[in-house]
Amino acid sequence: QLQLVESGGGSVQAGGSLELSCAASGWTISSYNSYNLYWFRQVPGKEREGVAELRHDSTIRYGDAVKGRFTVSRDNVKKIHYLEMNGLTPEDTAMYYCAADLLPVGCWHALDRCANVGQGTQVTVST
Repeated sequence: QLQLVESGGGSVQAGGSLELSCAASGWTISSYNSYNLYWFRQVPGKEREGVAELRHDSTIRYGDAVKGRFTVSRDNVKKIHYLEMNGLTPEDTAMYYCAADLLPVGCWHALDRCANVGQGTQVTVST
């Protein structure tokens, strides 16, 4: 069974940093390497917002709201991908989810269709 589990969320003051992790289980290393990996976030009542995409070919894309502040990475041997978040603002407060998908086009433009999604971890940024 393919499973993603996020960790690292919490509460931080504006300007602070957090690092989220997403551990994959149920994949072999070779299959995990084939997946495009995502971070997205969601606030109640709003649509999912793409935060970062890290494709199997190492291509990276960031959402406009986080460019220059967030960094995504992956460890294909440990089967974990990370989201380093710096310069956090209250507008970054959300539930953060990791996801993985095999589609060649990925699921960046259809985040609700990503094949595998974690349970989420809350990030709260206070003033």
